[in-house]
Amino acid sequence: MAADVDLHTPGEGETVIFVDLAGFTALTEAHGDQHAADLADALTDLARTALSDGDQLVKSIGDAVLLTSATPRAAVHLVTTMVRDSHRNQDFLDLRAGLHHGPVIHRRGDVFGATVNVAARVAGMATAGQVLCTPDIADDARACGIAVFDLGLTSMRNVAAPVHLFALDVASPRTGLVDPVCRMRVRPENAIGTLRHAGATYAFCSLRCAGLFAQNPDRY
Repeated sequence: MAADVDLHTPGEGETVIFVDLAGFTALTEAHGDQHAADLADALTDLARTALSDGDQLVKSIGDAVLLTSATPRAAVHLVTTMVRDSHRNQDFLDLRAGLHHGPVIHRRGDVFGATVNVAARVAGMATAGQVLCTPDIADDARACGIAVFDLGLTSMRNVAAPVHLFALDVASPRTGLVDPVCRMRVRPENAIGTLRHAGATYAFCSLRCAGLFAQNPDRY
C-alpha cells in the first residue's frame, strides 16, 4: 500500500488545476448527449495537447479535466495554452479554471488532499472565460507579465479559512456572440438568425436554439 502513495511536503507541492466547460448543461439540453460527449472529449484532447514536461492530465470528469503541474509558472503556461487553443475553435464553449498550489497525495493515478479540494472550489467560483487562482500562482503569473486582478478574500463551502482569490488575464477576449440557449459562440456571419428581445439582439447557432428562445425568452 505504501508504494502507491507519494505525499509531497508543503515546501514542494504541485499546482492542481481544474478546467471545465462553461454552459455545458445548457449545451447538452439544446443539442443532445452525443454533441455534449464529443465536446467533453475535445476538452480532454485539448488538455492533452497542451501538456509540457512536468504536467499531468490526471483524469477527465464529465465536462471537466483535472491536471497537475510541477510549479505555479508551469501551470499558468498550461492554462494559458488551453484557453488560447480553445479560442481557435469558434464552436468551443468558454473555459473556466481554478488553480491552487500545495501538497498533494498521489494514489493509483489520482490525486487527493486539501490542495485538490481548494482547487475545485476555486474553479467553482469562476465564471465563463475566467481563470481564478490563489497567491502562489498569482505571483508567478505577474512575473510572466500576465495581468492579475486581486479579488480579495472569499469564503468557500467546507474550507475553514477564507481563500485569497486572483483572476488572471490569460488571453484576449473571444469574438462573436453567445447563443443564449446553448452558450456556444456564434459569428454573426455564421448565425442561423437573430432575434431581438428587451432591446438586445441575440444570435443563434441553429433553428432549434432560435425556436426554444422564441418560445420562452425570459428563461434565457
